[in-house]
Amino acid sequence: MTETILYIVRHGKTMFNTIERVQGWCDTPLTKQGQESIHFLGKGIKTIDFAFAYSSDSGRAIETTRILLSEHTKGKEIPYFIDQRLREWCFGSLEGGYDMEMWGVVPRILNFKTYNEMFTKEVTFEQIANAIYELDTAGWSETYNALKNRVWNGFEDIAHRCEKNGGGNVLVVSHGLTIAFLLNLVDKNQPVRAGLLNGSVTKLTYKNGKFSIAGINDISYIENAKHNA
Repeated sequence: MTETILYIVRHGKTMFNTIERVQGWCDTPLTKQGQESIHFLGKGIKTIDFAFAYSSDSGRAIETTRILLSEHTKGKEIPYFIDQRLREWCFGSLEGGYDMEMWGVVPRILNFKTYNEMFTKEVTFEQIANAIYELDTAGWSETYNALKNRVWNGFEDIAHRCEKNGGGNVLVVSHGLTIAFLLNLVDKNQPVRAGLLNGSVTKLTYKNGKFSIAGINDISYIENAKHNA
């Protein structure tokens, strides 16, 4: 059986990414710069043989996937599925506010002085999720357990489906915090990180029901395509 490899892409840069506003379940389209980078990524991965393609149901992820498939040599032949479990975290009433307003309050709830201190010390995703849940006055955000089950089941189902189909490569377009959270679920020694780059590729292998990390936050596909343009 061929090994299953997930090429997990963070969507292209959006309007809210650019003006640094909170964007979880709310959505804005890719900017021209964001589209351009994803076109380069598409050229960089156009010869990889993908058995399936998946994205979250957020518009920015769908837009990213369509650009990638439009650049792929066999893009029209790759079965593409949309799965809401691949969404970004839901930030509830904090959605649409400025990033540093939310990330200014979350550390204080968790007894850190600053955002940078929180991410350089031993904060956990569970603590962050609980803080967001506490701050959300609308009651829309997910509990940690709901978030964990959604993200893990979504990615594992994709990998398991491909493995049952004989293995191979799968293109998956998701979101920054969701991808970082998944890495931590796969390997507890992975740091609690933020800031995976738009258009970056994180690779996971899946064999006999177990994920392994093969690469994180890789933008070489974009850089190589730009170099060869």
